[in-house]
This record gives sequence, structure tokens and C-alpha cells, in this order.
Amino acid sequence: HTTEAVKLLEYSLKSTLIGLVQSLFGRCKYRWVDASFPFTYPSFELEIFYNDEWLEVLGCGILMQDVLVKSSVPNKIGWAFGLGLERLAMAMYNIPDIRMFWSTDERFLKQFRVDNIHRKIQFEPYSNYSSRTRDIAFWLPANFVENDFYDFVRDTLPSDTVEDIKLIDNFTKEDRTSHCYRLTYRAWDRHLSVEEANHIHDNLAAEVERIGGVVR
Repeated sequence: HTTEAVKLLEYSLKSTLIGLVQSLFGRCKYRWVDASFPFTYPSFELEIFYNDEWLEVLGCGILMQDVLVKSSVPNKIGWAFGLGLERLAMAMYNIPDIRMFWSTDERFLKQFRVDNIHRKIQFEPYSNYSSRTRDIAFWLPANFVENDFYDFVRDTLPSDTVEDIKLIDNFTKEDRTSHCYRLTYRAWDRHLSVEEANHIHDNLAAEVERIGGVVR
């Protein structure tokens, strides 16, 4: 693409997506973060300031010419974006746990059966079993991507135990960067014992070491 075409596409892309986000969340602070995706360049992530924290809502970018050529439209230009509907719904309805979207619990499902789709819905929590909180700090491995770490944790540990993951601290020393994450473990069907939570967390530490991280 020419420089002029990229600038025009970037303007079209960003203005369209800002309009989408503001139609969902109203007028809010937002920021663009440079990103890297396999089929777009340049690429960006859009974050909004919502409930007193920055929330990533989507990734996007200008389609690479090679993608268009292989799609049999070599004379076209365009942009693409992707957003996690579950994450947006969690923010809009104050749903605390992404696992609820796969729940068959009527206490959850009945809250979203409405006659009018425009009716304002506010999720009403129901009782849960107690949680266990653990922190893990480690020197980052090469090519570490923070957003990928959240998926890594959920793919590595038992799917029904990880409720929340938050980055609570980071610093750089002598060209090495350390992150500290706080994990909340909670099971759907029982109270997690201290021993069980420790065992799950020890397994996470071992997996972090396996991919090149150094646990502190």
C-alpha cells in the first residue's frame, strides 16, 4: 500500500471502531496501543478506561497485501478487527467470571432471558465457594506477550479453577523485566483446600519455568 492509502485506511479503521465502542459504553477515555498480528500491518489494540481501569476491547489493523492477493482480490485494500464478545459482555453487565458463559446454571441463564433486548441488565451475583489467592513473580522469557500469558494460564491449569489473573507489579533491571501476577483460584463445585490451591500454583510455576521464565 502507498503511505497515503495506509493513512486513509487507518483513519477509517480507528474512527469506525471508536464509534462502535462509544455506542456500547458511551463517551469514554480510550487509547490506541501498537500491536503485532500475523495478517495486518500496522496493527493496533484499542483500550478504554472503564470502571477505573484500562480494558482491552479489540485488536485491529490494515490487511497485508499478501492476504488480499491470496484471497483473489489483489486490487483491493482493507482493514480487519476482532473483539472478544465475552470480555465486552463481562464489562457491560459486571459478570465477574468468564467461565459463566459456558454455565448451564439457571441462576445465571435466567437473568438474560428478557422480552425486550433493550432492557438494561445488571448481573446479580449468587453464592460461590471460597477463593484462594496466590502471587507469582518471574523474569520474563524472550518474546513474552502479556495478553498471551492469560490464555497460557487458562490452558495450562484445570479449566474450572482459575477465576481471575491480574498484573500487580512489574519492573526492569539490567535489561531484564519482571512481572508479578495475582491469581484467584475458585472451583465451581467445592471449596478449594489450601493444599489443593498450592498444588495448582506449584504446577503453574513449573510451566512458567518450562517456557523460559525464571520464577523469583
